[in-house]
Amino acid sequence: MLKNILFWVAIGACVGLLSGSASALFLLSLDWVSEIRDAHLWLLALLPLAGFGIGYGYHRYASGVEKGNNLILEGIYTTQPTLPLRMAPFVLFGTLITHLFGGSAGREGTAVQMGAALAAQLGKHFAWDAATGRILLICGVAGGFASVFGTPLAGAVFSLEWLFRRKIDPKSIFPAFWTAFVAHWVCELVWGIGHTAYVIPAVAPHTWINLAWMIPAGIAFGLAARLFIETSHGIGWIFNRISYPPLRPLVGGVLIAGIVYLTGAYTYVGLGIPRIVEAFETPLPWYDFLAKTGLTGLTLGSGFKGGEVTPLFFTGATLGNALASWIPLPLALLAGCGFVGVFSGATNTPLACTLMGMELFGLEAGVYLAIACGLAFIFSGKGSIYSAQDLGWKKSLP
Repeated sequence: MLKNILFWVAIGACVGLLSGSASALFLLSLDWVSEIRDAHLWLLALLPLAGFGIGYGYHRYASGVEKGNNLILEGIYTTQPTLPLRMAPFVLFGTLITHLFGGSAGREGTAVQMGAALAAQLGKHFAWDAATGRILLICGVAGGFASVFGTPLAGAVFSLEWLFRRKIDPKSIFPAFWTAFVAHWVCELVWGIGHTAYVIPAVAPHTWINLAWMIPAGIAFGLAARLFIETSHGIGWIFNRISYPPLRPLVGGVLIAGIVYLTGAYTYVGLGIPRIVEAFETPLPWYDFLAKTGLTGLTLGSGFKGGEVTPLFFTGATLGNALASWIPLPLALLAGCGFVGVFSGATNTPLACTLMGMELFGLEAGVYLAIACGLAFIFSGKGSIYSAQDLGWKKSLP
């Protein structure tokens, strides 16, 4: 047992160092390209050409890697888990280009893919068995998630929970948590990378009436997650009808640029973090969550790169903000519950999302967060933003 613990202390530290450093580089670069884009909005006109470049690069030099997080899931589900190293640089530069020219995407997918791809190289180098290779991928996911959001507990649980198809391997629990904390420390303390602060200034008293109001809110978050899933997969299915892959993001770029120019919807490009922060502070237009869902589905469905999670945060926070007009709970509390609730429903990870909410907003909101995440998980249906995710059982009651 001592030998096994020492082994994973060493390996987890290596994976945490790699994934935390990769996330730090990514976050610094992402802030830089976002500042350039916001200062030069005309770059949006070049989004179709940028999309063609991304599509051609993947088609010519990284065929198969475009599956992203689904490739990680497939690797963990198989008996010979492996990921190519080229996944890391391709998703890094693909995401940066997407954000520089005005695509609507997130960052979780990039950090997770880089962490898992780097972790997988250790297994290749030392030729460990398949079981160890799977734990390495889980550690890479935990490290990438924890470091990019600054939530080590949620990162560890997310890496374990999204594999519902298999029972959690007890051997993977310690490595996942240890790697998540190391990656978080490396990103935040070693490299000095900060994370956005979201504040819920007041939590409603835990009365039965207040808790009951979370039921319709949780259902709404679940339905919003389902809409996000169906939109992303539906648009992806449509663009897959285009036989030459590089043309998919080119066409998508034309549509995105046209929509944004015609509507002036610059609020919805990029990560949208300023709007998420606003959702905790002041009433916003009710349709914000629909606009972000559609634009993100078009961006990722057409072949641009990036994650889905931050757009899910945007969708949930702005939906919670809109619900504050009908539900007598504090606006910031509803925004926070939507922030993690829609994410829970879209990824089928209610435990990780509840923990994430408590890490970001404080323990006092935990009961509300748990209700929102649990109900969103149930009412989002059997789908997932990760098409390779297999629950292995039905959510519905008998």
